[in-house]
Amino acid sequence: MRTTQSDGHVAARSTVTAAICWLLAAVVYLLAEAVAATAFPDYSYAANYISDLGVPDVEMLGNRHIDSPLHVIINIAFIVHGILFAIAALCLTRGRRFPLRRTFVALTFVHALGMVLIAMVNGGQHNYSLGLAWVHLLGAFFAFFGGHLSAICIGISLLLSRRSRIGGLVSIGIGLIGILGIVMLQADVRVVPGTLLPDGVWERIGMYAIVAWEVTAGIVLLSLRHSQRPLSQSHSPALD
Repeated sequence: MRTTQSDGHVAARSTVTAAICWLLAAVVYLLAEAVAATAFPDYSYAANYISDLGVPDVEMLGNRHIDSPLHVIINIAFIVHGILFAIAALCLTRGRRFPLRRTFVALTFVHALGMVLIAMVNGGQHNYSLGLAWVHLLGAFFAFFGGHLSAICIGISLLLSRRSRIGGLVSIGIGLIGILGIVMLQADVRVVPGTLLPDGVWERIGMYAIVAWEVTAGIVLLSLRHSQRPLSQSHSPALD
């Protein structure tokens, strides 16, 4: 009996920690982006890319004038966001067994790796001249799709475990919206005649979907902090 109560306490505590980490990740990113954008002359959330804020040099990238005095802040925020995202997943899965648990954790680490890569190798001309553009682009791919697929994965887990049909569908929906934003970021330029939305808007649909999922997950987990029941009472090893 004492063991059961102790396990329940650990599960509840790890749930709260996961919620706090995801909420903090969202706040850190949004605040850092806003602060860096404020210091960037004529920065446009619609026309500029997010990574423009992380470039240390004053230069021209395409038709965009780059001048981000607070590039260090946003790059640190990228790394902190990624680490918190992965830590939250580890806390959520601690002592729990539910469908796609390992896949979910792996995807959150892919997101974290991507955030670290885009921070360490910015998208400026200097890195492009060194042949490092692929590192930045790979980091962006990992960051976006790692985050989106994490949301979809946990959504599928909720549906498979029959824990929350609405929660599962919402999580999957947020992930799919994020993927749509990044796919359209490419398609709107190369496939669609004309421009439906500016590049910065499509990219932010992708990033803000991850942030929206973090906030949603954090709030839901905090609302369930007194529950000692795991995400799923049943478990299929084939889905782990």
